[in-house]
Amino acid sequence: MLYPVPNRPISAGGISEYAENWGRIIPRCGGHLVGYFLPLEGTNDVGWGLIAFDSLAAYEAYRARLRTDAEARENFALAQAKRFVLREERTFLEVVEGTFCVPAETVGRAGAI
Repeated sequence: MLYPVPNRPISAGGISEYAENWGRIIPRCGGHLVGYFLPLEGTNDVGWGLIAFDSLAAYEAYRARLRTDAEARENFALAQAKRFVLREERTFLEVVEGTFCVPAETVGRAGAI
């Protein structure tokens, strides 16, 4: 999910707390949380929440669980009250075989791998 956030320091808006809360909620409701990523340099008004699912059916079941999860509802209310999430954009992607979680190689002399 893409989270355009107000142009202000992230810590002031409470979005870090919001993201950390999802770290408990998402796995409990059936999503594989890849991570939340907040602006550090460059574009400073966009954050990302990456969540993986085995199928569209698994995603739909996850969304149903979110609606009944008390902590999820509280977290949505936090975002609404603090107005730090301007909108959410959902995009469904698929991994290109051989490109996900490929570890870095050790760099040798003079920058050669």
